[in-house]
Amino acid sequence: MAGGVREGAGGGGRPAAPPVSLSPSRAGDFMQCPLLYRFRVIDRLPEKPSEAATRGTLVHAVLERLFDAPAAERTAPRARALIPGQWDRLRESRPELVELFADDADGERLARWLSEAERLVERWFTLEDPTRLEPAERELFVEAELASGLRLRGIIDRVDVAPTGEVRIVDYKTGKAPRPEYAEGALFQMKFYALVVWRLKRVVPRRLQLVYLGSGDVLTYDPVPADLERIERKLLALWEAIRLATETGDWRPRPTKLCGWCDHRAHCPEFGGTPPPYPLPLAPAAPSPQGRMGAD
Repeated sequence: MAGGVREGAGGGGRPAAPPVSLSPSRAGDFMQCPLLYRFRVIDRLPEKPSEAATRGTLVHAVLERLFDAPAAERTAPRARALIPGQWDRLRESRPELVELFADDADGERLARWLSEAERLVERWFTLEDPTRLEPAERELFVEAELASGLRLRGIIDRVDVAPTGEVRIVDYKTGKAPRPEYAEGALFQMKFYALVVWRLKRVVPRRLQLVYLGSGDVLTYDPVPADLERIERKLLALWEAIRLATETGDWRPRPTKLCGWCDHRAHCPEFGGTPPPYPLPLAPAAPSPQGRMGAD
């Protein structure tokens, strides 16, 4: 999925509330930078739409809609023909996207952007054959509550089920495949989804598949229960860290090279900014052992 479930990002004035669930995107935010997580989930600060992310959303919509056609009609020309209509629908549902090309008076930048979306869609046909696929689910929202009470949620791009019952989870990426040393990070989202499916259906997906349209690569991984148990432990530890930060208001920035693309630098102490006042109540500090002895 292009963005996954965005809990609270750009909430448009909705009141702040403590987080109640975790998605792959928000888990990734916290691991990247706890303060970014706070800005998106707690403060719900608005973010400007980006050309890359919006193009990813458009391509996902086209690939989803293509499966509405009979198998023999799922061709590259038909997919390309879907792009203008899906772009119109996207703009209707998200008026803020008008900002993307507001200064593009002659339409050249928009034309290049749409051409790149066409190239990404066409590349998919070199990686998979949609005439031989009948997805069981597309853009499937999944949610499961673990025994600990942690609620996990997300949107899976595609679920394929073989006649024998084996499940394959597929996710489209419009960027390039990561180098091998970063493959584990790329698979985090897929293992997250596999854990949710396992807890919901009691079935371990047979295969996890990442389709990288930007580079024409396909990354696959066959999970086993031990993998999913490890990811569950990691998520529980992550959620405990989020819970503690929510209660104390201690959301520390974690500077990386990705800071250059962050919309919230004006509010970030690393760039001389000041975060907005913390909108949630803070837990009282625990008294020190010495203080308790004196009170007795």
